[in-house]
Amino acid sequence: MKVIVYGLARSGQAAAARLEARGDEIVRVDRSLGNEDRLELLDGVVVLVKSPGVPGEVPLVRAARARGIPVWAEIELGFRLLPPGTKLIGVTGTKGKTTTVELLGAMLRAEGREVVLAGNEHTPLAAVGGAEWVVCELSSFQLEDVETLACEVAVLLNIEPDHLNRYHSMDAYRAAKLRIFERARAAVVPLGFGLASLGVPLTEFSAADPLPAEPLLLGAHNRENAAAATAAARAVGVGDDAIAEALRTFPGVPHRLEPVGEIAGVRYVNDSKATNVAAALRALAAYAGEPVHLILGGSPKGESFAPLGAAIGDNIRSIHLVGEAAAELAAALGDAPFDDDRTLARAVAHAAALARPGDVVVLSPACASYDQYDNFERRGEDFKRLVAALAGAASVPKG
Repeated sequence: MKVIVYGLARSGQAAAARLEARGDEIVRVDRSLGNEDRLELLDGVVVLVKSPGVPGEVPLVRAARARGIPVWAEIELGFRLLPPGTKLIGVTGTKGKTTTVELLGAMLRAEGREVVLAGNEHTPLAAVGGAEWVVCELSSFQLEDVETLACEVAVLLNIEPDHLNRYHSMDAYRAAKLRIFERARAAVVPLGFGLASLGVPLTEFSAADPLPAEPLLLGAHNRENAAAATAAARAVGVGDDAIAEALRTFPGVPHRLEPVGEIAGVRYVNDSKATNVAAALRALAAYAGEPVHLILGGSPKGESFAPLGAAIGDNIRSIHLVGEAAAELAAALGDAPFDDDRTLARAVAHAAALARPGDVVVLSPACASYDQYDNFERRGEDFKRLVAALAGAASVPKG
């Protein structure tokens, strides 16, 4: 059959490769190819597979729907291509998805189950050839165009303001997230979230839940992630011994409150994945009892920074602003002193110069990275490189 694959980043490339391997005719569409507005490409097309980065309002997608051509997310295609008998656990939420998926994978492996991690920041689902279990990270973008996706267990971690530069309202964002529960056989949701009408077995979780072991991960938000993973693992029959082993040993995921070095008694923490206010607030809470030098900024995502300004406590020794959102952040900080350092390199150097033994320098931007970096990973890696350079300079004897 003739298929359009729209968007040629990782998931789009995986979808195109999988479809070509089975003999389908593929029409690739991408901004880099300059063919996004060629509506004649729809002629003879049976289905359009859309990468998560492609908004549903672009002309080619709207035209496909008007012609009655099905529009599938890459996740929908990947689910349809899974071998019979593969069991899928889906995880969505504004924050915590990757950590929870990785932790769930560790729990399943600790009990000897075959598991593949897929979705948002893992292997594209369309590239998964098969496994007994697939734990899939599902963003709102990926859930927009699913039709048959059915999770053995669907996990919702939280819903907080995010991606409001793509969604016209929080209701629209919430609706995309909640599509994970369509056709799910069981659900795991935050305590008091109010989804009792789902019509499937429902387990609630909270950060205060008793666990078979305390997680190695730092922060109340990570204990909440651990509680969600524990509830989901128990829902598919994983025993507490395996769950406890994973909780005690799982070290966390890069770019999420990741300790990256200690220089002259000053610790450096990479939280580059904190791309919205809610995530940065979690970092502030995790280090509330310690003197912190905070690096904020990047490209804004359409949400208010006021809650972040209100959360700045007496323990914040300095604030260093970078990127496009600096002026907007400065306005939200009120009387809190700050420095507009513009670039991450200047911010790290400035924070390091001010920090004293026992202090913590935390990159937790509350913003996306696209003004200065391709993605949050590149930003986090640059932070680690800058810290390593500081460590190298500190080790050179003076004189």
